[in-house]
Amino acid sequence: MTLPAFTMFALLLFCMGLYAVLARRNLIAILIGIELMLNAASVNFMAFNYFVAPDPAVGQIIVLFIIGLAAAEVAIALSIILAVYRQRRAIDIEQLTEVKG
Repeated sequence: MTLPAFTMFALLLFCMGLYAVLARRNLIAILIGIELMLNAASVNFMAFNYFVAPDPAVGQIIVLFIIGLAAAEVAIALSIILAVYRQRRAIDIEQLTEVKG
């Protein structure tokens, strides 16, 4: 595969994630969309690392950082979603318009 093929794949993946974030009302679907966007960034880093950068370790280290960031984001977001569900019995964005302490 060539660099434009990888970037088009990453663009498609990012657009699917952006659509999931903007069009969905479910918090879990929004979380999945964010994960898709992070994976698109990882694909771009690895593609440009393979085709452009002379040192292969740089892109791989950045991708490992993105994977760690995604894992931390999922852990925190799922705990927040679980706390919201326990209190409100809903994870629909339209029903969560008011934030109380």
